[in-house]
Amino acid sequence: MCDDLTLEDNERYVKHPGQFSRRQFVTGVVGAGLALYLPVTANAFSVTETRVSVPTPDGNADGYFVYPSSGKYPAVVLWPDILGLRPAFELMGKRLAQSGYAVLVVNPFYRSQKAPVVAEGASFDDEATRNIVIPLAKSLSPATHRLDAKAFIQFLDKQAAVDTRKKVGTMGYCMSGAIAFRAAATVPERVGAVASFHGGGLVNDTADSPHLLIPNTSAQFLVAIAENDDQRDPDAKTVLRKSFAEAHINAEVDVYEGALHGWCPPDSRVYNQEQAERAWSRLLALLGEALV
Repeated sequence: MCDDLTLEDNERYVKHPGQFSRRQFVTGVVGAGLALYLPVTANAFSVTETRVSVPTPDGNADGYFVYPSSGKYPAVVLWPDILGLRPAFELMGKRLAQSGYAVLVVNPFYRSQKAPVVAEGASFDDEATRNIVIPLAKSLSPATHRLDAKAFIQFLDKQAAVDTRKKVGTMGYCMSGAIAFRAAATVPERVGAVASFHGGGLVNDTADSPHLLIPNTSAQFLVAIAENDDQRDPDAKTVLRKSFAEAHINAEVDVYEGALHGWCPPDSRVYNQEQAERAWSRLLALLGEALV
C-alpha cells in the first residue's frame, strides 16, 4: 500500500532512474492523452460506456460500466487504487471490455464522496492529495469490502450484457488488491478469477489478513508484486505461495523486476509500460482460463 517508503522510492526513481529499469515515465498526462500509452486492443469489440448507480445497503455507489455492445460476456469488477475512480481506470476498464468482458469500475469511496475524489492528474506524491485519499482509504474495512463485493456482483448479474453462466472476475490495485481477495471469499460461488497488482497488505499479522481467506475461495489467482514491495517484505510471496498450495488453489505469484509500487496505471508517476503490459497479458490469460 502507498506510504512514506513508497514516496521515497518514487523520488529516487525520478532522480536516479538507473536504480530500477525505467521503461516509460509518464507525468503531466491526463484525460484522453493517457490512451496513447495503452496499445490498441487486437480485434477489439465495439463497446458501450455508461455511468451507473449501484444500490448497496450503505447507499448508491457511482461507477463506470463498459461492455461489448452486443451479446453476453463474463463480468469483471475492477477496483481502483487509492486515488479512486478516474480517467486512467476508465481507460483500463474500456480496454478490458474491448477484449470481451462486461466491466464495472467502481468508486470504493462512494460512502463519502462521488468520483472523482481528486483532481485529474493528481499524484499521491502530493501532500494535499494524500490528505484527501488516506482518510478515505481508512474509512473502508473488511466489512465494507464484503458488503460492496456482494452488491457489485449482484448488480452485474442483473445486466443484460453479463453472461451469468460464466464466473466473475475481481481485480484490484494497491489498496484494492486486498479487496479483490475478500470479494472472492465473500462470493466464492461466483468469483472465478482474482488479480492483484502491487496489492498492499495481502499478508499481515491480523485476523483479517487477506491471505487467510484463500481456503475460502474457489478462484484462480494472479498476484503481481512490485520489486520494491518485495524488497520491503520478501517473505510475503513465500507465504502466499504456501497458502495457495495448501488450499490447492491455482495461483501465479510473481515479482515484476524493475517495477515500483504503482507501476500499472498509465497515469502513475512510476508507470512502467513494459511490465504493465506483461501484467495485462497475464490478466487476460487468467480471465480467459478461469471465467468459464
